[in-house]
Amino acid sequence: MRHIRNTLGALGAAAVLTLTGAVTTGTAHAQPAEATGLYAPSALVLTVGSGEEASTATVGRAVTLSCAPRPGGTHPSPQAACEELRAMHGELSGLIDTSPQRICTREWDPVVITAQGVWQGKPVSWSATFGNACEMKGGLTENALFAF
Repeated sequence: MRHIRNTLGALGAAAVLTLTGAVTTGTAHAQPAEATGLYAPSALVLTVGSGEEASTATVGRAVTLSCAPRPGGTHPSPQAACEELRAMHGELSGLIDTSPQRICTREWDPVVITAQGVWQGKPVSWSATFGNACEMKGGLTENALFAF
């Protein structure tokens, strides 16, 4: 019994010394997120629907877009869409052209576009309404994100 107690004591002391040595001699080095495999999630569901408001619109088309760790999802051009989002720093309001140059009819057939999800770890809930499909195409400064 005494032999077991001495052996356990010696093992405990060795473990403490090993851990203490590892803690005191170890140095932490900061690494970029890409090097460690860690990244902030960036994944959105994009929709185009008919209606005046996002909450009551009938969804006509929807795609998923994931930008981290690499572009993907059901979006037809995920690489281009992710590049647009990165260029805008995820600020979707930058998509709206305040003075569009496209000539459209004054037909009232509202179109709602939405983006829901996460961009670089932050929640996203965004929508915009246009008078009709022509106004939507002319009212967007970029064309890859909602080109589906």
